[in-house]
Amino acid sequence: MTFRRFALLLFLCAPVAVFSQTADRAYWLETMDKLARPVLSNLAKDNLRQAMPVKLSPKIDNAALRSQDAYLEAFGRLMSGIAPWLGGEGGSAKEVALRTQYRAWALKAIGNAVNPAAKDYMAWDAGGQPLVDASYLALAFLRCPWLWEHLDTTTRRQVADAFIRTRSIVPAFNNWLLFQGMIEAFFCHYGLPWDKVRIDYALRQMEQWYIGDGVYSDGPEYHWDYYNSYVIHPYLFEILTIAGDRYHGMLATVRQRNERYAEIQERLINTDGSYPATGRSIVYRGGAFHHLADMAWRQALPSALVPAQVRCALTAVLHKTLDAPGTFSADGWLQMGLAGSQPDLADWYITTGSGYLCANIFLPLGLPETDPFWAGAPMPWTAQKIWSGQDITPDHAID
Repeated sequence: MTFRRFALLLFLCAPVAVFSQTADRAYWLETMDKLARPVLSNLAKDNLRQAMPVKLSPKIDNAALRSQDAYLEAFGRLMSGIAPWLGGEGGSAKEVALRTQYRAWALKAIGNAVNPAAKDYMAWDAGGQPLVDASYLALAFLRCPWLWEHLDTTTRRQVADAFIRTRSIVPAFNNWLLFQGMIEAFFCHYGLPWDKVRIDYALRQMEQWYIGDGVYSDGPEYHWDYYNSYVIHPYLFEILTIAGDRYHGMLATVRQRNERYAEIQERLINTDGSYPATGRSIVYRGGAFHHLADMAWRQALPSALVPAQVRCALTAVLHKTLDAPGTFSADGWLQMGLAGSQPDLADWYITTGSGYLCANIFLPLGLPETDPFWAGAPMPWTAQKIWSGQDITPDHAID
């Protein structure tokens, strides 16, 4: 590599001030810990309801109900994001010690969340919202079998009972169909009675909502938001992988669409880690790149995306969305906003717990530090290449 090219790479990575793969992983772990510690440490002590301040969007629709749902929101969404790391092995002595602590917290937290006698027993069927966040917890068990394997028999039964309670909730006619599908995929994977119809309906209906070039409509009408990443692509692929024996043709098609949407997502990340603040639920912060992170963790990125390139892009997103002043309260709880505390950005269903969906950007921490995602030298992502004047191949649709 020439000195000029090396200097260009340093310049392009300068907006996020991270110049080595070792520093990147250390920063990801530090930030994940900052996000997750208040939730899991308190829930492990059966103290989440007392400790977590429940704040609501200024536009909230039902304050009493949303306040009850906030705890499961924070817990389920957080667990879905850190699950691959919890199930991993190795790393530095510091990382191993941190994982050991989080595993202990996670098992106790799950026990308290599903134990009707616990103070932190979650509201599994209060309104419609629990279907959403129970599905994220179900996804966590699928991403980290270690969790299920280390629960005692009573807690396993209580987890299943809690998930069964969500079957009384009628999903909205949009991405919510995948929430019930994910819970049934959990039952299927762990050898429990499951409802094939709920999965079949979700998969077939989502296929009807495919509109082209790797993108689905979230219901009958298309909206320009990040729900293809928050939910649709990661959920579709996981459900098909677990329970899709009869959908082999669909799985191959979804893989192609996944790759295309990953390319689109990477191109949405600007040179400084910002991205278009469009659509509802924008306060999910880096959760907007759930899909790109999921593809990196699965080692399923398209050939056009070098893993280290994606690491640098997602690192920039993390800095942009979680380092801003006001992002965390004085006692460490995530605030509503995209870059700092911005409660007016929050939609009518947003609570303190909602934003923890951003934990899903941390999925690649489930890869060992020797994986190309972490071991590859820092390099510019697509926006940096283009806006620095590099000549690269153009973008093209797949259909």
